[in-house]
Amino acid sequence: MANVSYKVENHIGYVTVNRADVLNCFNYETLFELQEAVNAISLSQDVHVVIFTGAGEKAFSAGADLKERKTLTETEVKRNVKAIRDVFNSIALLPQPTIAAVNGYALGGGFEWLLSCDFAIAAEGISLGLTETSWAIIPGAGGTQRLPRLIGETKAKELIFTAKKLSANEALDLGIVLEVVPRNQLIPACEEFAAKIMKNGPVAIRQAKYAITRGLNTDLQTGLEIEAKAYELTIPTEDRIEALNAFSEKRAPRFSGK
Repeated sequence: MANVSYKVENHIGYVTVNRADVLNCFNYETLFELQEAVNAISLSQDVHVVIFTGAGEKAFSAGADLKERKTLTETEVKRNVKAIRDVFNSIALLPQPTIAAVNGYALGGGFEWLLSCDFAIAAEGISLGLTETSWAIIPGAGGTQRLPRLIGETKAKELIFTAKKLSANEALDLGIVLEVVPRNQLIPACEEFAAKIMKNGPVAIRQAKYAITRGLNTDLQTGLEIEAKAYELTIPTEDRIEALNAFSEKRAPRFSGK
């Protein structure tokens, strides 16, 4: 793929948008390639955690490719908006935990990409925000829905209505990013966090994510039923027995994801 790279090392999937010369903006071709990578990850048992980032040092992503957008018909604009909405929703629904390594500007659709991930770790000095209203449009790839759920309705309205740009530390204070680190420590910090997740049972992690993601959008009783069914899927696994044996033998468990 020309615009998106995807590799797997040590059970971590690395997905990078490679359009540094245009601040990793999303044109239609890039969205198509990103969707292909996400589809491959969703079917992989070898990938336990995913790290998403942008190429270069300036931008995670500055959102939609406005140069392309200017040339599109209204029908093509709708096509692109659906494509970006669909791919971010696919990221949000991945069974594996996902981490956004925010290496630079995360604006508009770039911010929505961040919001579709389970966690975000940011480099010092970055800027991020849902700036769509300054372009006379609204966030159309999940921003109006995911941001209020993350930080609350009033604060989300403020950020969206004013198109305010946040610093990394402001985003940290709001709970949008998990950690702010020096730029040269960004990927190592993401990998360190991924390692903390991966020391636990892979099936359990997937089922915990499923229960949380699905349960948050329901009432408590339905959420508890979702949790119960997710728990049941961990009972017959080899990993559960391995954890019990490791406890008895006073050693670290060796999980196989089965």
